[in-house]
Amino acid sequence: MTEYKHSLGMLALLVSSPPDKRTVFGRALDQLVQDVEGRGVSVLASESLTDAASILRSDPAIQCVLIRWEMDTSEGHADCTKLLVKLRERNTRVPVFLISDRTTASSIPLLVMQHADDFIWLPEDTSRFLSGRILAAIERYRQAALPPMFGALVKFARSYEYSWHTPGHAGGTAFLKSTAGRAFYEFFGENLLRSDLSISVGELGSLLDHSGPIGQGERYAAKVFGAHRTYYVTNGSSMSNRVILMASVTRNQIALCDRNCHKSAEHAMTLSGAIPTYLVPTRNRYGIIGPILPQTLSAEGVKAAIADNPLVKQGIDPTPVHAIVTNSTYDGLTYNVTRVEELLGESVDRLHFDEAWYGYARFNPLYSGRHAMHGDPADHDKSGPTVFATQSTHKLLAALSQASMIHVRDGRNPIEHARFNESYMMHASTSPNYAIMASCDVSSAMMEAPSGQILTNESIEEAISFRQVLSRMHNEMLSKDDWFFTCWQPPTVQVGAATVPFHEVDPATLKTDPNCWVLHPNAVWHGFGDIEDGYCMLDPIKVSVLSPGMGDDGNLLASGIPACVVTAYLGRQGIVVEKTTDFTILFLFSIGITKGKWGTLLNALLDFKRDYDDNAELELCLPDLYNANQHRYAGMGLKDLANEIFAAMKKHKTTANMSQAFGTLPKAEFSPVEAYEKLVRNDIELVTLNEAAGRLAATGIVPYPPGIPLLMPGENAGPADGPLLAYLKALEAFDKSFPGFTHDTHGIEVEDGVYRMLVLK
Repeated sequence: MTEYKHSLGMLALLVSSPPDKRTVFGRALDQLVQDVEGRGVSVLASESLTDAASILRSDPAIQCVLIRWEMDTSEGHADCTKLLVKLRERNTRVPVFLISDRTTASSIPLLVMQHADDFIWLPEDTSRFLSGRILAAIERYRQAALPPMFGALVKFARSYEYSWHTPGHAGGTAFLKSTAGRAFYEFFGENLLRSDLSISVGELGSLLDHSGPIGQGERYAAKVFGAHRTYYVTNGSSMSNRVILMASVTRNQIALCDRNCHKSAEHAMTLSGAIPTYLVPTRNRYGIIGPILPQTLSAEGVKAAIADNPLVKQGIDPTPVHAIVTNSTYDGLTYNVTRVEELLGESVDRLHFDEAWYGYARFNPLYSGRHAMHGDPADHDKSGPTVFATQSTHKLLAALSQASMIHVRDGRNPIEHARFNESYMMHASTSPNYAIMASCDVSSAMMEAPSGQILTNESIEEAISFRQVLSRMHNEMLSKDDWFFTCWQPPTVQVGAATVPFHEVDPATLKTDPNCWVLHPNAVWHGFGDIEDGYCMLDPIKVSVLSPGMGDDGNLLASGIPACVVTAYLGRQGIVVEKTTDFTILFLFSIGITKGKWGTLLNALLDFKRDYDDNAELELCLPDLYNANQHRYAGMGLKDLANEIFAAMKKHKTTANMSQAFGTLPKAEFSPVEAYEKLVRNDIELVTLNEAAGRLAATGIVPYPPGIPLLMPGENAGPADGPLLAYLKALEAFDKSFPGFTHDTHGIEVEDGVYRMLVLK
């Protein structure tokens, strides 16, 4: 590892009762602490093993642990042994010194000696010598803690070389030449700007060549994430998806595409000239997107989909060459990937899992077999499909925005690195952001065993705690003929022979038993019917909170609370949600979640209930909405608003229309690339929804949420009263009635409340 110094202060934890300076041992310990601090190491003192355990759980800045052996008076030093075992479960590298005298050496158990790195015999050695050993151990730990690329970047940034290459700000000095620039410099700091480098810095290697420390970082990430090869990507998983598809598919070849795909998959189809054959997922009464069913992925199902695709014309090879599946879905539904590989492996050589929201799955056994890089990469079946995974490292791991990774496991018909890299270089910049690359590197280091499981365990535990508290509150309110929010999850869990209410299940069971989260056939709560048992599982960290209004039969109840009203209320409280549909609000329990964070959310939901029940004035509880639209919402309370919006949902049948629209696969008359070529030639026009009847979409029409293409370029919008245009008209009518609650639909231009879309001439 490289040697350097960085700004993270050196911190040691001393676990000891206060030294008794009346004794030789006490004076020696006090002098040792002074000498350690004299070497620039801060010493944090803890006077009990219990307190020390709390510090070690909460403070990752501890870089050395000093434990006085004699302070543990428990039988067989059980408490000290437990502390060391727990520490090593979290951190296998931090140096641990046991402080004692030689008379007790023979009594130290083997297990303790295995978990400790060194021993300090007071007062036999000089404190100056011992403090030097402690400092050396800390420096070794600091050097080993940083992954390859980030370590090299820090070393270079600390070398203070004059820059005669790009970028032109030269380590930030150019910003200091103006007031605005100095403000920019002070806001972001010297380290970020000194580490903003260019490909001219040979010491760091090249992202395009995957050489030097950058290449070392990618190989390190491959080991951590279970891939044969890993590529760092600095322009998000949108770029990652485009790289893979353009390396795998070309013009007039068939690609199987999950209709629940990100817009980047559409762009990749356009760029590559591929012919998409869509695999349509299921959908439940809430509009939550489910999995693509096994029968659709079977060889027979794939052949039928290709046969029904009007774009597969005579002379085109009907054999698909690539398949892309979204795993997990936005709402947290994960596939049994081994089953998907078995099914699609009969039809296609290359499987591509878009795991943008799922980069943490490998690091917790709860998700075993439910992610692309499952199991040992050495055991990957070479006769099975080649598997790709794209992961947005920045989304639910710790990395800067746009940080992404491509993971590859080679099976049959692989794309060797040299060919794959041609596509990669086509999309990558020759001036990549080094901070983004470094954050990929650090994310890998954070997830390396054992810390990856610890971090994901904490995330899962917090999500389960929130789910159980909300479920308990819902049940208590229900028992009093009152209402409250609940979560989209099984209301009961089978534990042995007993059926236990969700909020009463042992959290340890929910954390470790995937069966608690599996979608079992015909369970009412999930609404996906007779799904294959074990095929799909709900990810506990993706929490959909349900607002009242939807019946189990898919019909609206007599009254309800639209989720958009709740989201607006939460936003006023400083709580920003991930996604809102008619009756669901999605919250993501990432590794950055805390009890305080979700406690605030619970309190805000209780506040909403109070203000809703009291019909609090909008001027007080939603002042921004009220002030911007006084003419519309004057004199209304929170309950009045919810009732009006709920009535409009009933009138316009927004939920039912959405299900019908997305359950209908439009007729494609042009491929995405053919439609795009017409767009470039300006063979398009902007029309109203009524005028769009029977016309072909020039761009994708993608309502958010759920973020799935309603229409792809080149697809027919259908009749004016058909499901596709009926849904868009319902959104248009709703938006006109409720300013401040308008929908975001990519591909739709709104002028004076009128929806317009681009169609081909």
